[in-house]
Amino acid sequence: MTIKTYIDSNKDRFLEELFTLIRIPSVSSNPKHKKDMKLCAERWMELLLDSGADSAVVMPTAGNPVVYGEKMVDPSAPTVLVYSHYDVMPAEPLDLWKSDPFEPVIRDGRIWARGADDDKGQAMMQVKGFETALQLGLLHCNVKFLFEGEEEIGSPSLEQFCRQHRELLKADIILVSDTSMVGVEVPSLTTGLRGLAYWEVEVTGPNRDLHSGHFGGAVANPINVLCKLLAGITDAEGRVTIPGFYADVEDLSQDERDMIAQIPFDEAKYKAAIGVDEVFGETGYSTLERNSTRPSFDICGIWGGFTDEGSKTVLPSKATAKVSCRLVPHQDHKKISKQFEEYLVHLAPAYVKIKVTPMHGGQGYVCPIDMPAYKAAEDAVEEAFGKRPLAVRRGGSIPIISTFEEVLGIKTILMGFGLEQNAIHSPNESCRLDYFYKGTEAVAEFYKRFK
Repeated sequence: MTIKTYIDSNKDRFLEELFTLIRIPSVSSNPKHKKDMKLCAERWMELLLDSGADSAVVMPTAGNPVVYGEKMVDPSAPTVLVYSHYDVMPAEPLDLWKSDPFEPVIRDGRIWARGADDDKGQAMMQVKGFETALQLGLLHCNVKFLFEGEEEIGSPSLEQFCRQHRELLKADIILVSDTSMVGVEVPSLTTGLRGLAYWEVEVTGPNRDLHSGHFGGAVANPINVLCKLLAGITDAEGRVTIPGFYADVEDLSQDERDMIAQIPFDEAKYKAAIGVDEVFGETGYSTLERNSTRPSFDICGIWGGFTDEGSKTVLPSKATAKVSCRLVPHQDHKKISKQFEEYLVHLAPAYVKIKVTPMHGGQGYVCPIDMPAYKAAEDAVEEAFGKRPLAVRRGGSIPIISTFEEVLGIKTILMGFGLEQNAIHSPNESCRLDYFYKGTEAVAEFYKRFK
């Protein structure tokens, strides 16, 4: 039996097993879903055992539990550590979904649900690719699984777990499916990720909300002040104004810029897909360079005062925002976090108080493309998708990847199968059915080759 034949004969079961996970609303950022986190971990444990793992357990951490499983075929063989996460982003705003985000449906050749891609769908490709290789006698390496429940909130508990269980997690390479491909007709492997720094900023003015008629013009409005402060973090050229921010940013070589320029990219289609008339970013760089190899600053959310229906003439006491920087390799997220806090405190006028709270962060990552595991992944993707994958850097962040390298001393292969059109983190997240099966096939082909 071939890999494709095995997957085809089991595709309905693979899909239903994925659906059992999606139906569990494992939203790590909301404490009301604490029980769901445990339920999802336990379900993954069952699925790992059903898929052929010798053992699988749910293990405690300082936060949500992790799921650990393993299949040992030969102590002298190389070992792959498969990492994924079972937590998902909140589904809100719910009114923008065309169907229940936690009741998966098949429509127009796609799976529609929260987690269909990020990362339950992609994790299932890993597990079912493993099962396929195992059942067909193609597995020549040991496989360990580490699934966490806090990736969407910055993996605050996983570093300590890794330090406590270095021997358990010992492996030769880490395999991750939590990234995307360039496009439907352009398979790719991610060779670089940006880092991340994330903060909450609170500006406080008067000791209570005030009548804007009695006090407007005489007392500073915290929302106005916060908006001015944050608007000044980037200049008209799209550059971040934090002193020292670019000190460790490595300029792109001409070879790298030439490689990026070879990636098929239609800027008109890009703009149309996201509904903008023009793109904007750091002067002197292309769109693909900006969103993968250059750092950035963004306001992710901002609130304060009266936001309910109707009107209320109020001068608010507080204003709050959540902000983030995407960082590039060599930028230290802890250093940047301190620089940002010091800069805002320095800029804040005397008529308000400012509080900057670091939330989470992580380093950037670059993957060598000459490793045997990378070559195996490259060949596997070519076999499954019919084209040699491009090596590309991506703009997203998976902070734990750099932690793995630091704590465990292991490099990671980013073998992801997502697409921009899958709308991860947004309403109506989805995953193409054919990509779900092709991704599964590619993972099985990887195990066939990696020895």
